[in-house]
Amino acid sequence: MIDLNIWQFLKSLWPLWAILIIFVVIRIIFEGLIPGLINRWRSEKRFEAGKKWRSDRDLLRWLRRMKPSEFEDYIAKLFSKLGYKTEATGGSHDKGIDVIAEKDGIKYYIQCKKFITSEVTLHDVRDFYGSLVDHLANGKGYFITTNRFTLEAEKFTDDKPIELIDGFKLIGYIRLAEKNNKESKLKACPKCGGRLEERIGKYGKFYGCSNYPRCKYTE
Repeated sequence: MIDLNIWQFLKSLWPLWAILIIFVVIRIIFEGLIPGLINRWRSEKRFEAGKKWRSDRDLLRWLRRMKPSEFEDYIAKLFSKLGYKTEATGGSHDKGIDVIAEKDGIKYYIQCKKFITSEVTLHDVRDFYGSLVDHLANGKGYFITTNRFTLEAEKFTDDKPIELIDGFKLIGYIRLAEKNNKESKLKACPKCGGRLEERIGKYGKFYGCSNYPRCKYTE
């Protein structure tokens, strides 16, 4: 009888349980999915905003004004534009690895230093190498900064699978990503979004959609 009364009491509270469940679901969405979407949107906007800087030096100054977390997100977006699958892992527990990028089965572990006047020292690079030791069997390291590396830091990586990318080399990567993006847009089929491929027909070369025969767009 007591168990039955408890069950009836719990059933009478079903509106409260429904509200609690809805509250939990909404909280999960706003604390998990929504912030992730917002961060990706902000990262995309930052990447697009960088295109307005025509001068390399202006672009470099713009990068140096970013917050460290913004710079890490920007680098993740940059490598995704270059064809990598990326994940920004920065934070207080990143163990020296801010971004993980993957391409052709190889993982690339990236540390980002948003410096304005400071140079990346031997100590910085050595610490980064220490965090990579367990990942280098099938991986490579990138150390990216908006400034420069000391000569000692550069010499340390001569025989190690770590590529040092200073501010001006980083600009080269950004310009390459812009070029790839423009080329991919030029080669996209305006009718279905497929890829335009060069072909040879009866009257010479032309571009046809990769979705042929479903899409017969040519130019």
